[in-house]
Amino acid sequence: MAEVFGSDYSDLYDVLYSDKDYATECDIIEKLLQEYGQGRAGTLLDLGCGTGNHAFPLAQRGYHVTGVDRSEEMLDQLKKKLALLHDQKRLSLHCADIRSIDLRRQFDAALMMFAVLGYQYENDDVVSTLRTTRHHLHSSGLLIFDVWYGPAVLRQRPTERVKSIPTAEGKILRFSSGELDVRRHLCKVHFRICRFEGQELATETRETHEMRYFFPKELELFLELASFSLLRLSAFPEVDKEADEEHWNVLGIARAV
Repeated sequence: MAEVFGSDYSDLYDVLYSDKDYATECDIIEKLLQEYGQGRAGTLLDLGCGTGNHAFPLAQRGYHVTGVDRSEEMLDQLKKKLALLHDQKRLSLHCADIRSIDLRRQFDAALMMFAVLGYQYENDDVVSTLRTTRHHLHSSGLLIFDVWYGPAVLRQRPTERVKSIPTAEGKILRFSSGELDVRRHLCKVHFRICRFEGQELATETRETHEMRYFFPKELELFLELASFSLLRLSAFPEVDKEADEEHWNVLGIARAV
């Protein structure tokens, strides 16, 4: 895997995604845990937790959350937030590879949000990640994840985009573009992030993220290989809608079997 989420990108991550509605996404996660869970889910494993924008609010809501990420820089951003958590014992962190980590305990449910599964490029990576997840779940435990949806990706295709974010010092411009590797089910996304202080360019950061997109039967097979059963696949965050070619992001719910 190519190294992504370096220090420069991680420092700006929460600013870049400040318009993402994490509170609503946590509401959705809680609703699904109640709807599909067998009893209250008290312990959550957040794989690819990043800067903790799901892990931290869920810990605030009373869950015991264990966050795992392979980027020390992203976890450093999350550690800065821990002082704001009333009960810091509700959130523990581990810097590790989600394909192979062994925490020697099991959880009620696992999360892989913001296309974390898509950072597993090869089939072996996907299966290893899902088997590691299953290893950490109680029998009948839930896995909630979102991925890029192959039918929508192929129909809509990646486009060039520019995002402008005002800051106290000036602004941040993020330029993004993508190219598809259809044979490997990958989209290579190029990011160029320019931070301005006033009218002067202060820093410029470039990263390329390769993202895998998935198709329904493919997901079913990967989950079955890891001893999961796919319960539901819906649009995301409009989870009351079916997954279709109009929705680039879809949400999956699977149960450990």
